[in-house]
Amino acid sequence: MENSNNSQHQRETYKLVEKLISTQYTDPLEMLKRLVKDIVDHKGFEITGGRVWELIPDELAYELRMQYGNVEKIPDNYRIYIQDQPFLAELVKERTLTKVETDKVLKEKGIKLYSVTGVGPIVRTRAGKFYKYLLGFNAPEIKPTFSETLTIISSVATVSMKNIIDLIEKQKIREDLYQAAQIQRSILPDHSTDFLDYELYGVCIPDSTVGGDFFDYLKPESTDEEERLGIVIGDASSKGLPAAIQALFVSGAFRMGWSYSTRMSDLFHRLNKLVYATFPYERFVTLFYCELTSSQNRLVLYVNAGHPAPIHYRVESDRIAKLMPTGGLLGIMPKQKFKVENIRMHIGDILVLFTDGITEAMDENRVLYGEDRLCKIIKSQKDSSAKEIAFAIIEDVNKFSAKSDVNDDKTIIVVKRKGKV
Repeated sequence: MENSNNSQHQRETYKLVEKLISTQYTDPLEMLKRLVKDIVDHKGFEITGGRVWELIPDELAYELRMQYGNVEKIPDNYRIYIQDQPFLAELVKERTLTKVETDKVLKEKGIKLYSVTGVGPIVRTRAGKFYKYLLGFNAPEIKPTFSETLTIISSVATVSMKNIIDLIEKQKIREDLYQAAQIQRSILPDHSTDFLDYELYGVCIPDSTVGGDFFDYLKPESTDEEERLGIVIGDASSKGLPAAIQALFVSGAFRMGWSYSTRMSDLFHRLNKLVYATFPYERFVTLFYCELTSSQNRLVLYVNAGHPAPIHYRVESDRIAKLMPTGGLLGIMPKQKFKVENIRMHIGDILVLFTDGITEAMDENRVLYGEDRLCKIIKSQKDSSAKEIAFAIIEDVNKFSAKSDVNDDKTIIVVKRKGKV
């Protein structure tokens, strides 16, 4: 007969467990309140009343969050203090205990005998470790099997609570990432811009919500300055949110430094020291900067800090040149020198700036897209606009890597000097 009763209690427990798991909650406390109500209402348990208590760590007390059942109302937010209830320290080890009530107020409300169980994460306080929540149940007589049942329910409730907390945290992370993505997009310039007889088109495609690639077009605010247009493209070393933070920092620092008309080599020297001091772990950044000017020979000055070499296509000779690094990666060493080099952009010439997500894109066999394919696309699109060239490259890279399980941020800027060759 006793075995039969135990089996019955176990079946009832599992029903409650299934009910708990099947219901979607977004608040752990609401889940516990519903659970207490279900237990008190369940005739098989013969429980008179139930309560949910929440730990207030700084006060070393549990505060009443909910009561239910045929029990006189306990004052709202009533507290029981750990120092007055020494057995509470045993719950971390025992999980469920049955006790005779000693609290004066609770005794006055008719609570004589009760079972209490710990639920949720264990919190470290100056008085020791305690469960985040307590579920307390009272009745004139508490069956021996109820303690076992309550322990089972407590275990499942703790797991369910962890799932709810994880879901809340993931949602918060998603919201934070969305906000970060909005900020990141807001600092990117418009895709296309024109400067003298140049047309430019840039696009940045992060692998995830946020990424470490960035680019910018920089124009002097003062009309007294020499007519020029700065183009910067960069790639932070890490992935995801750390990379996005690093990218935001570097792009903002570069824009601020550029606005003071600092010499290009000095600007890179100072930025390198700043990255080295600010990012001790996700340290390095690759960066390429070039400057278009109104000079008659259309001289283009540039500095390449370890960035993938941009491709300069000379339409008259049908030849490709690469703008190789003129200095090391930003942030690797505090003292580095960065040289300024130059090219001339003739009518019809094309300059393509990109991050390694373009040339290092892989197919399903882990074969790299590579520079040769990129150069081939540039040559085939030599009569197209900057926008059309950029789209052709992105489309070709995406087709090439469509079946790959390896992805990276992809950024590309196409600069073309307009006019008849």
